[in-house]
Amino acid sequence: MLPLDPQADIGRRAWVDCPECDDRRGCAPCEEGRTCHGHWRYLLSNTGSRLHLQCPSCTHVWTHETYFGATRSPE
Repeated sequence: MLPLDPQADIGRRAWVDCPECDDRRGCAPCEEGRTCHGHWRYLLSNTGSRLHLQCPSCTHVWTHETYFGATRSPE
C-alpha cells in the first residue's frame, strides 16, 4: 500500500470511482450518482481534462480522463 501523496489535500477532492477498490459499493448516495461525504478521491493535480487522483481508502494513484472541454484525441 502506498502512502498518501504529499499533494493530497482534503480541500481538493473529486468524486470518481476508484479502479482499484470497490469502497463505494452499498453506499446509497454513490449508487444514485450523488455526492457522498465518505467516498471521494484526493485531486492531486490536473492537466487539462486529465485528473491525477489518489484513493484515500486503498491509496491507489491513477489518471482519469474526463474529456470535459477536451479536444484531445484518445491515446
